[in-house]
Amino acid sequence: MKFINILAFIVILAFSVLAQKPEDLLATATGHTFRLKDLSADTQKMVAEVPANLAKGRADLLGQMLNQRALNAEAKALNTTPGKLIVAEKTKAANPTEEQIKTVYEANRTVIGDRTLDQVRKQIVSMLRSEPEQKLLIAYFAQLTAKYKAANDKDVNAPNLAPSDVVATVGGQLITAKEFEEYAKFQIYDARLDLAGVILDDLNDTIYDALVADEAKALNTDSSTLIANEITNKMKAFTDEERVGLEGALSKKLFVKYQVKIVYKEPDPMVLNISVGTSPSQGSATAPVTIVMFSDFQCSACSATHPVLKKAMAEYAGRIRFIVRDFPLETIHENAWRAALAAGAANAQGKFFEYTEILYTHQDALDIESLKKYAAQIGLNAAQFEVDFSSEKIAADLKKDMADGESYGISSTPTIFVNGIMVRALSAEAFKAAIDRALKK
Repeated sequence: MKFINILAFIVILAFSVLAQKPEDLLATATGHTFRLKDLSADTQKMVAEVPANLAKGRADLLGQMLNQRALNAEAKALNTTPGKLIVAEKTKAANPTEEQIKTVYEANRTVIGDRTLDQVRKQIVSMLRSEPEQKLLIAYFAQLTAKYKAANDKDVNAPNLAPSDVVATVGGQLITAKEFEEYAKFQIYDARLDLAGVILDDLNDTIYDALVADEAKALNTDSSTLIANEITNKMKAFTDEERVGLEGALSKKLFVKYQVKIVYKEPDPMVLNISVGTSPSQGSATAPVTIVMFSDFQCSACSATHPVLKKAMAEYAGRIRFIVRDFPLETIHENAWRAALAAGAANAQGKFFEYTEILYTHQDALDIESLKKYAAQIGLNAAQFEVDFSSEKIAADLKKDMADGESYGISSTPTIFVNGIMVRALSAEAFKAAIDRALKK
């Protein structure tokens, strides 16, 4: 009974936190109160539509859950992976014609710049294939959900759902309200954070404009002159970065002077218990901060983020344990699974991090022969590398990483957790802020 109340509370909280009212107080400052009705019309409209959009979103998430369960069942029946099934279906899409490719290239010359057609051909082909691939996948999922008799039972938005209530079935398996809430909680949390970000950005802009007007009046001038004196006239390089810095300095000064207090709060961080097992790691197991990176070695964003994270961590020597887990995106990176197996084989010989440094910088060459060459470069035993590359244990470890990642709501890479809290911005500043918060607790 207690669990039922908690589950109901979670669902109610999701609605209540998102659904602000026009008169809700968001912030105060000397001579001002700021409410939702003071924000832009677009933000107010977004907030007003939250309950309806959340209900639709939850229903859509159940549909996604049914698709995934049906896909998993098909993969099991065919002794393959869900990712390989998706790739096989996408390959059925016809390649665009040369005329179509050239038309897109010519229409986007201002964006493409001086790059040749051959230099951007791959991106154009990928873009042109995207829509037909999606149509194929929609039809494929419809076929699979029919094959495995997917059906909705109780409405996931119905009031007073008990955790044991069945909301859907697929492949003879029941999906309970409890299972659905576990599946949906990450997306709902992300929606709450996204909305909070919109509200806070709009709120800060609204407060800033009001205080600039107040300050201009106090100085017996107008807002344009104040902005010119505090920002425009101080610029030397005339870059966007310089302007943002000067605007930030003015905003900070005005917020202090006029005693701004933000009442509106974004959702508390979602803290997850991220398992690490025997995953490759650096640093002491007793370090106060544990950073877990779910990575794909063919992912360009992973390659770009890796050195940034390394540099940020270097400032906290002795206080961080760094762990890497695999999350190869098979559906978009044809060599990601193979590269992850090779990294596992390198780890078996104690050289995971040396090997993955090479993978990140050679993402255009992750074929078997290249992977063997990289192993030789760092002095791995070639015969043992091949044995481990094909071992069932390393493949099982890889599947475990992916399953765990999905259970944490991961759908893209890189995904990085600092003491169980996902870092949403992949920047040095965001990493340092997350580490500092973890060290304060």
